[in-house]
Amino acid sequence: MNKFIKLAAAAAVAITASTSAFAAEYTLTISSWTGPGHGINAIMWPNLIKMIEDATDGRVTAEVKLGLAPPPAQMDLVMDGAADMTIIFHGYQPGRFVGTKLIELPGYEGNAEAASVAYWRVHEAYLSKLDEHRGVKLMGLTTHGPGQIHSNKAVTTLADLNGLKTRLGGGVSSDVGAELGLIGIQVPAPKVYETLASGAADAVAMPYEGRDGFKLTEVAKNVYEMPGGFYRGSFAFLMSQETFDSFPADIQKALEEKVFGEPASRMLGAAWDEIDNIGRAATEAAGDNSITLASEADQAAYAVIAAKVTAKIIGELTAAGVDGQAAYDMVKAEMAAQ
Repeated sequence: MNKFIKLAAAAAVAITASTSAFAAEYTLTISSWTGPGHGINAIMWPNLIKMIEDATDGRVTAEVKLGLAPPPAQMDLVMDGAADMTIIFHGYQPGRFVGTKLIELPGYEGNAEAASVAYWRVHEAYLSKLDEHRGVKLMGLTTHGPGQIHSNKAVTTLADLNGLKTRLGGGVSSDVGAELGLIGIQVPAPKVYETLASGAADAVAMPYEGRDGFKLTEVAKNVYEMPGGFYRGSFAFLMSQETFDSFPADIQKALEEKVFGEPASRMLGAAWDEIDNIGRAATEAAGDNSITLASEADQAAYAVIAAKVTAKIIGELTAAGVDGQAAYDMVKAEMAAQ
């Protein structure tokens, strides 16, 4: 864990500890599933807690608890009332979410902050009609930065990926993996280190943040980088609907206007960019790590694959009742406008 993350983790503890000074009327339980030093727990949750505290003049705060349930069970955990808030990765529950795959497509130009803002705006315009987060209160939508291939053996060409045992998170990363000839292995992100260390997988598809957050610099010392990424990953930050409904009207209004939606989504995207930068810096600082940029020929070859995957996902959205092409075009336009 580098110095910055240690400081951020310390700040997270300080923020949680400081809530007693507010004498908050409501102290909510956050269920989180990454390690304490990962950016989700060291940066995102503390920032979101502060936004909530500021918006409600300290009347509402929260504390993070780890290990309450495995990653795929987080949404149900909140729906069952065992926690008040959580983060979910949509790809961990295949078949449950369709609209969320839109933001995961390869080829978008822009960072995670721009993509997350665009994601929320497109959700409001198109995806919300699918009601895929029914039963919970949606606080924000976000996507990590461009996903790359991190391997424990050298990968220097697109052809080297064929037959590579690779941990894929689900969603569009699985669609991409199938087109690349990857042998997909699905385990939650917290299990990636041991999966690679044991030899059960040769590689993992992740953004640069995993280089530090999941210690990939130790078990996947090679990065094969595709400009713009092979894919992105879709996340939602959720609150129990029952918890939200229990707040008085003025607190509900403050959260809706100052925290939920675009403000939270923008902050979360910016945090992904921050920890991506940390991961790249950790890779560059490690003496035995390497980054191989895809050649122009491989970039052109992957563009064909990306177009095929994009057409497939647009078709899935259209079949679900959303104008998939219009939604896709809006993501690109909103990102370009950031």
